[in-house]
Amino acid sequence: RTAVRRRRTLRPGSKAFEGAKGIRDSRGRASGFSALDLGRTGRGSGRVVVERILGEMTVRFVLLVNKQGQTRLAHYNEIVPKAERRQIEGEMVRKCLTRSDKQCSIVEHRGMKVIYRRYASLFFIVGVDEHENELAVHEFIHCVVETLDRHFGNVCELDIMFHLEKAHYILEEMVMNGQIVETNKSIVLGQTVMYDPPPEK
Repeated sequence: RTAVRRRRTLRPGSKAFEGAKGIRDSRGRASGFSALDLGRTGRGSGRVVVERILGEMTVRFVLLVNKQGQTRLAHYNEIVPKAERRQIEGEMVRKCLTRSDKQCSIVEHRGMKVIYRRYASLFFIVGVDEHENELAVHEFIHCVVETLDRHFGNVCELDIMFHLEKAHYILEEMVMNGQIVETNKSIVLGQTVMYDPPPEK
């Protein structure tokens, strides 16, 4: 299946901009913004260049795995049975953690692309559709790490373990229905503050 790409320049606030998410392809499937591809706003232009991908889900899962192969976070954007999740995570550990630093960090698996990056003792593994831009996803992983760093202060494995729900909140603000929707760290963290419990009086 070939993804159909259309590149348009949309003016924020226009009907075309507001209605872009409602556009459907010839099979009736909703299209979305692939955020990294991105909307970047030019100074004074008031225009946003948006690359829309008409097709299926982009980001299928995000895994955080330590160097012992233990999954610390598993964030899926599609319904996957628990038994299949364990199988996928086991295959990802065997395929990614056994590769050397000199090998490419992009692999193909089950008809999709898997991109991973290592930060200290944690591997960030992202599975995407085969048509997705690998380098954009590679940069998205770094954006996720920078966002977690800003929130936790030099994020480590223990931060993820003891604040798992907050890590999920952050990912849910950045990825929605498999599409990357936000990469601005300040905006993402500003939204996640709303989930914090009120201070005790």
